[in-house]
Amino acid sequence: MSFRRILAGLLAGAALVCVSIAHAHEIRPAVATVSFTPTHVRLEISLNLEAAMAGIAPAHRDTDESPNAQTYNELRALAPEALRARFRTFESRYLEAVKTEFDGRPFALRVVSFEVPPVGDLKSARIARLVLSGEIPAGAKEFRIAYDAALGTAVVRFPGQGDAHVAVWLKDGRKSEAYVLGRGLHEPTRAEVVGQYLVHGFTHIVPLGVDHILFVLGLFLLSLKWRPLLIQVTAFTVAHTITLGLAVYGIVKLSPSIVEPLIAASIVYVAVENILTPRLHVWRPFVVFAFGLLHGLGFAGVLEEVGLPPSDLVTALLSFNVGVELGQLAVITIAYLAIGHWFKDRPWYRRRVIIPASALIAAVGLYWTIERVVG
Repeated sequence: MSFRRILAGLLAGAALVCVSIAHAHEIRPAVATVSFTPTHVRLEISLNLEAAMAGIAPAHRDTDESPNAQTYNELRALAPEALRARFRTFESRYLEAVKTEFDGRPFALRVVSFEVPPVGDLKSARIARLVLSGEIPAGAKEFRIAYDAALGTAVVRFPGQGDAHVAVWLKDGRKSEAYVLGRGLHEPTRAEVVGQYLVHGFTHIVPLGVDHILFVLGLFLLSLKWRPLLIQVTAFTVAHTITLGLAVYGIVKLSPSIVEPLIAASIVYVAVENILTPRLHVWRPFVVFAFGLLHGLGFAGVLEEVGLPPSDLVTALLSFNVGVELGQLAVITIAYLAIGHWFKDRPWYRRRVIIPASALIAAVGLYWTIERVVG
């Protein structure tokens, strides 16, 4: 088989990947916020309920990969009232999956409210909101929670100091640390905070941050020389570090309905410029810096969802940011070893690799831009 056919096959495969990414129904972790009154415990849970009801295995990156994808798509198309009716047959199974206990003894919760958004865009996950509650047993001292591994992972946000929360990731059915009523959750060590938020930052890029991956690949494609790439990545890093910090401290706030379409548009711009010019122009780092400010606000949305430990906020923020950088470097390294190292000096590299790949990235970015504006 000729090299031209191999390269054509690689590009065709990349096209299929991009199309599948654009239509992916991403499986995100459930987010449960726990609160206590003197007599009751309350869990407010946001989740992709249709995926749970369809039995989509958490090992799948998105719902389309599951053999139960058809069931999911049917549930996703149901109006809110119809989905509520279907949920009644699943309710007892879900309550069994959210395993709570006081002082080591199982504790049953009940559903007190259930909100489902309208159908909307069927290509996007619909996030339902469940509120569970139960009366705290007399004399209870410690509360724990686990989330059934069959339903994936969950981020549980416990009350912290003031209005802050302490976030705990529950994976593989693991049980949380004990929350001592009236005192709070065991505070993680600084090393535990660093490890936890490094992982959060890295996984937000690889494998979950497909839009950020495409943006970084767009930066990579313009030039394989390290100096232009370093200039762009540095501008992007400095910019998203600034807005991430400002957003976390509440100084800057912008609606996701504005940020997300602009992030998608940034992907289009970078990819189209790759097609129109073969070199790094003086304005490119400034444009990348501006787009980095937007991506930083996108990263902040993730941290708002997960929460930051108030006692180690700076440590968690820096660790998350380092994790993001490691994720970006991983994307660049993989791309370089897969393509750049072997073909960068070939005379046809720009014509056969950079331009087609940038066109695919631009097409996906344009699709996302329209979808996020209309949706």
